Amino acid sequence: MNANATPSLFDSLRIGAIECPNRVIMAPLTRCRALPGSLALHALNAEYYAQRASAGLIVSEATQVEPRGIGYIGTPGCHSAEQQAGWKRVADAVHAAGGRIVAQLWHVGAVSHPDLQPGNAAPVSSSDYTAVGTVHTQHGKRERTAARALSTAEVKALVADFRHAAQVIHDAGLDGVEIHSANGYLLEQFIRDSVNHRTDEYGGSIANRIRFTLEVIDAAIEVFGPDRVGIRLSPVSGANGCPQDSNPQATYTALLEALNARRIAFVHFIEGNTGVEHHERGFDFAGARRHFHGTIIGNNKYTRQMALDAVAGGRCDAVAFGVPFISNPDLPRRLQLDAPLTPANIKTYYGPGAVGYTDYPTLDSSAAAAAS
Repeated sequence: MNANATPSLFDSLRIGAIECPNRVIMAPLTRCRALPGSLALHALNAEYYAQRASAGLIVSEATQVEPRGIGYIGTPGCHSAEQQAGWKRVADAVHAAGGRIVAQLWHVGAVSHPDLQPGNAAPVSSSDYTAVGTVHTQHGKRERTAARALSTAEVKALVADFRHAAQVIHDAGLDGVEIHSANGYLLEQFIRDSVNHRTDEYGGSIANRIRFTLEVIDAAIEVFGPDRVGIRLSPVSGANGCPQDSNPQATYTALLEALNARRIAFVHFIEGNTGVEHHERGFDFAGARRHFHGTIIGNNKYTRQMALDAVAGGRCDAVAFGVPFISNPDLPRRLQLDAPLTPANIKTYYGPGAVGYTDYPTLDSSAAAAAS
């Protein structure tokens, strides 16, 4: 692309060390199709991701960094040898199809239930905190229960768990990692003063509350280098009922400036309330470039026209799409041609099997079927 030209959603982009052929990013999408028991990905998952390899970059479904990090049945992990082999299968399939993929590293913290925890223990969090809502477990639908506060030593051990998970992903051959610090999960349970009531080095001031997230970022950098590490942030989302920080502009600006000093590859913003409403109330997303100079990825209920305008206007460098990628494996091409999008079937978002997972048609296969 000419350096003086207005950027387009369909232009190439270098995100850190990763060369991307377009700016249509596949957002992380929990699909709950890992193998029971091992929670490793398998051939069907590899097929699913390879089908979507035309994305500028795939950000994988969230993958828990240790056994306590799980909050949903069937989500994959990235802490065992079997899980590493599963991720290698996915990475090999995506690369063979010409794609690029980073793994989203995840710990849900309080957004879990004892039914899902090792030894039926209480979930963990920054403080004594009960996440609102229900969770589906092997014993049916359950109300979430109180989490216990992690000790200082346990927080430091979790940083090591994130580093080990990054190493697993590195050794599996993926192109990098995105740290999930959004949607009311564990890292955000430390960032927001509405949840974090700690009195140690991980609580109180903004600098203390963002410390855990930055230590996790530093651990990932040790494995991949800064140019293959990104982060997902949701400064004003109410996802999972997580109460708002008292001053998201100040809190997340401080975090952005610290991330910028580390020269990581990208920040992936959820703009507004996750999956509900795209808005800027409480945080100046458009002004984020003043504080972070790497790639900025916009996300949350973008239409094609919104995405075109956001990239052309410099609001962000790329746009991540979630649900449209479920049912349109060739989404970048459809967006470029302004072709109709296949609607997704919400009933098959989660759970085992190929139906609603790998059976959505591409434009070419749809045309061939119509001609036959």
